[in-house]
Amino acid sequence: MTAALPVPAGLRAKRRRAALRTLGFLSPWLIGFGVFFAYPLVSAVYFSFMKYDGFTAPTWVGLKNWSYVFGDYPFFWPALRNTLWLIVVMVSLRVVFGLGVGLLVTRIRTGAGLFRTLFYLPYLAPPVAATMSFVFLLNPGTGPANTVLAALGLPEPGWFNDPLWSKPSLTILALWGIGDLMVIFMAALLDVPKEQYEAAELDGAGSWQRFRYVTLPNISPIVLFSVITGVIATMQYYTEPIVAAKVASGVIGGSGQQFEPGYPDKTTLTVPQIVYNLGFQRFDTGAACVVALVLFALAMVFTAFLMRRRSGFLSAED
Repeated sequence: MTAALPVPAGLRAKRRRAALRTLGFLSPWLIGFGVFFAYPLVSAVYFSFMKYDGFTAPTWVGLKNWSYVFGDYPFFWPALRNTLWLIVVMVSLRVVFGLGVGLLVTRIRTGAGLFRTLFYLPYLAPPVAATMSFVFLLNPGTGPANTVLAALGLPEPGWFNDPLWSKPSLTILALWGIGDLMVIFMAALLDVPKEQYEAAELDGAGSWQRFRYVTLPNISPIVLFSVITGVIATMQYYTEPIVAAKVASGVIGGSGQQFEPGYPDKTTLTVPQIVYNLGFQRFDTGAACVVALVLFALAMVFTAFLMRRRSGFLSAED
């Protein structure tokens, strides 16, 4: 066997310069990844095995934080069930409703700009103001929604004050601010080749067949993007449910008031709320890190599942 020829010093220096240049271009991403993702993730894993209140030195407790969160902490399982419900129901309805509004607006010939503006404006409303407005609109005693339902002889739900209606009320609020998905789907729908629609019409395809075999395959990457981003956003769903619970329960005052999250009956409790409750109200950083890691793992599982389903769908089409 012949020995490998030595690499010339000039070539080694050239490769070294190329590697350093590549690292220089990658450095903003590497620094951001390390500071804002890798370090917090490693720290969360570390503190999940520690007893730490943010003031004293952390001490090793092993799996006690994990057993406390999964066994003794009364808010974890209700929060997880509520979050999964919102992922399945709210995200699905938002995608379907956003796609429907996008289809509607792209087919309007007169006043399309006005309708686009009307559907998009609610998305720009601040979350706190929008949530407070909805709580007052859906007030079971004096709200205009129940006033209209009573005039029509229809049942009057308790909305945010009723455990059966609190999560549907949050879903209605989310559907009201559908402007972001409308814009995304409008861009995707306008990008579908018209030649495919014309060919489908020549083959005798109806409206549903054109949507099923032309529109949907072309916009399926956008649908997947909307579902994944919706799942991730719902995993971080914090502002709207806690504001709705506080306003509906009457606890909207200052720092002197005590408030247990999840009113009514823990039905508006979400996982990010208990991360805040554990870490910043109970000063139990270890347990808060456990919940944060569970949230991270769920987001990864949902994303991997959706990506795999997408790959399987494409393979079946091929």
